[in-house]
Amino acid sequence: MDVKSAARAWADTWSQAWPARDADAIAELYAPDAAYRSHPFRQPMTGQTGAREYALSVFAEEEDIECWFGDPIAADARAAVQWWAVFRSEGKQWTLAGTSILRFAADGKVAEHCDYWVMDEGRREPPLGWGR
Repeated sequence: MDVKSAARAWADTWSQAWPARDADAIAELYAPDAAYRSHPFRQPMTGQTGAREYALSVFAEEEDIECWFGDPIAADARAAVQWWAVFRSEGKQWTLAGTSILRFAADGKVAEHCDYWVMDEGRREPPLGWGR
């Protein structure tokens, strides 16, 4: 398994599934026993079910989603992928920027996922050269 290719496939799927609110496409990226942390201080959700539940919970709060994913940085079985999103929630526009740290199983499914992110009110475009 090529980790950089697996991470690129993960980013490509998220970039399409997030605006489309396709929780099933996102869930398919994860191993049945994957640990999914949407923030380092939160308890992990487990497997495809946990990834689907998390996605559905945030999709219920977000509208008019635009998102971008950077080029993965990969080593051994791990990868880091930057992402950036702008969406509406509760009548306000928000910008969310972060990085997902991923560990892949031998079959290319995500075994561990942890997001580090920051969110601010208003629309902000990714800076020039972001994600490369």
